[in-house]
Amino acid sequence: MSDYKDKKQARIDRYRERANQARAQSDALWKQSSAMASGIPAGQPIHGAADQRYRDQIIKKAEQSFAASDKADYYERKAEAAENNTAISSDDPDAIDKLTAKLESLQVMQTRMKQINAYYRKNGTCRGFHGLSDEDADELISDVQYHPWDRSPYPAFALTSNSAEIRRLKGRIQKLTEARELGYQGWEFDGGRVVANSENNRLQIFFDEIPSPEIRQELKGQGFRWARSEGAWQRQLTDNAIYAAKQIKAIRPSDGSDPMKIQPKRKPGPKH
Repeated sequence: MSDYKDKKQARIDRYRERANQARAQSDALWKQSSAMASGIPAGQPIHGAADQRYRDQIIKKAEQSFAASDKADYYERKAEAAENNTAISSDDPDAIDKLTAKLESLQVMQTRMKQINAYYRKNGTCRGFHGLSDEDADELISDVQYHPWDRSPYPAFALTSNSAEIRRLKGRIQKLTEARELGYQGWEFDGGRVVANSENNRLQIFFDEIPSPEIRQELKGQGFRWARSEGAWQRQLTDNAIYAAKQIKAIRPSDGSDPMKIQPKRKPGPKH
């Protein structure tokens, strides 16, 4: 399993563990509340302040049980969402390959939609189109009634939406490719080093000693988070990450250079 998949599974496991802990806490509190309530005969009136406090404790434990149950439900939903998430993260080492495969699939779909529309305009039916079953063809034709303003199996908004997604994916692939090919540069600072980890797509800060609370707060303020598995403070490797690191006085280069200026220059994009 890759490092990216390990981290994803670890996150799912954490959510599951927290859900189980909250569920166990909820059950324990409910049993305590029920046991306390069982000692009070049905309909018995309140006898003094001590009895009132006792009954308040019963209610409080029941409310805490409900809150813990809600917390368990929350973490179970988080775990399920993380497990079922098929979004392609930029942190994934295979992100470019996955995005490229998705892009190619959408491009094939775009071409196919246009071809089916053209076939329908010529023949008044989708039956007979290569690779399209009669059942699927009839379903496409039946959908035309839902968009009478555009008498095509695939209306203009479907083509426009798919085209926009194609452009978005192309842009994202370009940015990820540029970032990985650019070759960001790290630097040394008094008490540690900054590493541009292109393999993990992370700008990582390694300290020789635990940084002060003030520095840790500043790191968090600039978007860096502690990664125990890496032993580093890190965030996604981008121009913004380099700029954010530049703002932290404690990790400025020992030689006095500007972290932004030591980065390789981007090639100018094509003119439109």
